Amino acid sequence: MIRMTVSYPSSDPSTFDHDYYLAKHIPLVNSTWKPLSTAVDKGVNGPNVAAVHCTFDTMDSFNAAMGDPGTAAVIADVANYTNIAPVIQVSEIVG
Repeated sequence: MIRMTVSYPSSDPSTFDHDYYLAKHIPLVNSTWKPLSTAVDKGVNGPNVAAVHCTFDTMDSFNAAMGDPGTAAVIADVANYTNIAPVIQVSEIVG
């Protein structure tokens, strides 16, 4: 199982529209990449204002999702809800 985490580190001055993220961006992610699951974090205390965790069956299914033509629209949409450069972590779930 593969998990992609996209986090948004808090910094000054940074903006993040959580409502847009949940209502518009996450549905775009789900319809484009079709992950097995998606979980969204809203930072309360810590280094990130938000994060999303998407799981995929295999590295091949993750790579196929990233190669989807709609990925360009997902990336372009980031500017609609934040000025933070996202940090991406791809992990194998081992436990």
